[in-house]
Amino acid sequence: MVFVTAYDDHAVQAFEQAAVDYLLKPVSDERLARCVERLQQRSKAEPDALLARLQKLLAAAPPEKIQSLRWLRVQVGQSVRMVAVEEVCYFQSADKYTTVLTRDAELLLRTPLKELIEQLDAEQFWQVHRGTVVNARQIVSAHYDLLGKVSLTLHDRLEKIAVSKKFSHLFKQM
Repeated sequence: MVFVTAYDDHAVQAFEQAAVDYLLKPVSDERLARCVERLQQRSKAEPDALLARLQKLLAAAPPEKIQSLRWLRVQVGQSVRMVAVEEVCYFQSADKYTTVLTRDAELLLRTPLKELIEQLDAEQFWQVHRGTVVNARQIVSAHYDLLGKVSLTLHDRLEKIAVSKKFSHLFKQM
């Protein structure tokens, strides 16, 4: 059995299921060839047939749906604080880190915002600026100034959140 996926976080489970190999998409020809060699050692099948079968599986495999992140583990001093993602008002990029802003706290997460965005539910968390992702459930209103710039008011935070032109279309109907 060979697991083929775009995500590396299922590898341990795959090998617990006696996987022969674990391929990460996109799969290079060289890596696919090594997989075929590994399969040949376990099977007496023709290498061309195995290669054709694997390529067919790779081409036909539908993209996997990632389960959205539900909890954040944030180090605070010598302890780790568990924060439910639904409690987050917004995320703000801070170089290689991300500031997590909740109703009552500002925490520093050691994950870049770019990586974090991929793990969040896109229906609940909207990117409104290159460095800002807002919990849509927190949005009370969108305000337009005289120049057409948009800023957001949130339920649980006092500060206004700037929306860049690139993302202002999200608030045309508000």
